[in-house]
Amino acid sequence: MENLAYVFFSAALINNFVLAYFVGLCPFFGVSNRVSTAIRMGGAVVFVMTLTSLAVSFLNAYVLPAAPYLRLISYIVVIASLVQIVEITIKKVSPTLFRQLGVFLPLITTNCAILYLALFQHARGYDFLEGLFFALGAGAGFTLALFLMASLRERAELADVPSAARSMGLAMIIAASLSMAFMGFAGLFSS
Repeated sequence: MENLAYVFFSAALINNFVLAYFVGLCPFFGVSNRVSTAIRMGGAVVFVMTLTSLAVSFLNAYVLPAAPYLRLISYIVVIASLVQIVEITIKKVSPTLFRQLGVFLPLITTNCAILYLALFQHARGYDFLEGLFFALGAGAGFTLALFLMASLRERAELADVPSAARSMGLAMIIAASLSMAFMGFAGLFSS
């Protein structure tokens, strides 16, 4: 059980996909203008990451040992299929959220954080349960990064920021500061 907690917190804080490995930056910068939208996007990414982890565990255990050359293409097919399911579901359940997420919802398909999850899960040799905790931790870390970025960007709208630093310039400064803050978690657990 201690190992599962380590896998979860390591993926969420220490090895945060966005703030430590800099993957998934497109939705990180694109959807982080409002906290409510960022949380919902984070939820969609957590859902896709979790289902991707389950599918990757199945593929790695039963299908890909016989055909390892199909690993990358099978991961891409799984991710694209899951994102389509999420997109159709959100469009049906919450059209407002679907419009808010806009182009960034289909971009979950090309979100390298999800492909990175699948590849990293295989490279680390995680079993089913470890892979599940890894996906939940990575999704929680992604959502945390989105939430922090969105909340700081919302507060910055009310601040007196010089015009040269507004918009993307300020977003880059915030992202760099968050990334440096997350580097402090590196000493949290000893290997």
